[in-house]
Amino acid sequence: MKRLVVLGGGESGVGAALLGKAKGYHVFVSDKGKIKEKYINVLKHHEIEWEAEQHTESKILNADLVVKSPGIPDTVPMVKQLKAKDIQVISEIEFASRYTYATIIGITGSNGKTTTASLTHHVLKQELEVGLAGNIGDSFAKQVLEHDFPNYVLEISSFQLDNCTAFKPHIAVLLNVTPDHLDRYNYEFDNYIASKFRIAMNQTSEDYLIYDADDEVIINWLEKHPVQSTLLPFSLVKKIENGAYLENETLKITIDNNQIIMPTKDIALQGKHNIKNAMAASTVAHLLKIRKQTIRESLENFHGVEHRLEEVLKINKVNYINDSKATNVNATYYALESMSSPTVWIVGGEDKGNNYAELFPFINEKVKAIICLGVDNKKLFENFESMVDIIVETQFMSEAVKIAYKIAESGDNVLLSPACASFDLFENYEDRGRQFKDAVRNL
Repeated sequence: MKRLVVLGGGESGVGAALLGKAKGYHVFVSDKGKIKEKYINVLKHHEIEWEAEQHTESKILNADLVVKSPGIPDTVPMVKQLKAKDIQVISEIEFASRYTYATIIGITGSNGKTTTASLTHHVLKQELEVGLAGNIGDSFAKQVLEHDFPNYVLEISSFQLDNCTAFKPHIAVLLNVTPDHLDRYNYEFDNYIASKFRIAMNQTSEDYLIYDADDEVIINWLEKHPVQSTLLPFSLVKKIENGAYLENETLKITIDNNQIIMPTKDIALQGKHNIKNAMAASTVAHLLKIRKQTIRESLENFHGVEHRLEEVLKINKVNYINDSKATNVNATYYALESMSSPTVWIVGGEDKGNNYAELFPFINEKVKAIICLGVDNKKLFENFESMVDIIVETQFMSEAVKIAYKIAESGDNVLLSPACASFDLFENYEDRGRQFKDAVRNL
């Protein structure tokens, strides 16, 4: 019996373990940290051997195949030892894709993945049987085991792509590439770009790559590293023959001379970046022969995802907005760009090598006060101290919200858009967003 070792006992790891067991592997799950109670219960129920807070080498280095959680870097000693022994280390996305014949739509990019994946799924599910997985909801492996939908929309991070070898989405979407997670890529932007483009590495001319033709990074990379896929670009500024573009506030999507037209004012999600997300989702839907009317209606009634520019409450005519999912500078750029009144901005967390310069024009124009919410806020003070009258720091969400409440006046916004990872003070960005919402509701 072949031995499958799963490193990491979270959603993707436990999903891979269940699928591995069903496919006849002898499975062992090992996590260097704690495993959540709900996952331990699943492993026990399925009689899968596991360990937590340690890696027992003798039980790992005899694997035939290893599935590694995306959170574990390739540079940790255990992964290096496995590679030295020529044991294949893959991601759960790669593993699950070996057991399905489904049509896969893979969506990656530094920002907008969750919104675009959710929106694409929302449009497709009106007419197709389709699962939503990857970085979102139940793991891909678990869904392949329990449902095996004929179609999947997968939200995929660069970390998941790094450990893919044969994975090939029929439709790949690359939304944008901005410096993020550089700590995992030796602070080399090119390494990170290459990682994102792995989504198309196994595609042929029968497959499609949908991408942002306004993104210099993507365009320059494609010129030097052409892909086999059929290209379907989208743009807000150029006219596109095959793909999507904007003309007179109208979305135009053309594939093989078949066109859909829709006024952008009818799209529920507003903001330039969301027009791009809508272009990407509609192009996928158009490719999969979803009716034009269905695409239009779906874009009109989709209201976004939790923790992404989510309007929480209005108190004393002050709008509280939860954008906890903004874990990098570019995401916060979109958030600040969309603010139309003076804003009290809550920022900070675990900095991944951020360059805040692109935010400066917005700080000068829109931000009246900054609340730094992190363990180490030195860099934020260095960048922004001279630009606003009020800049304070705290390590408690409840306190951050109380300070914001005191500063904000009628008509203002209070925006949580951290531009950083959450792991210094919170479990994850969802935990951070929920704490913000709870604190606002407790005002």
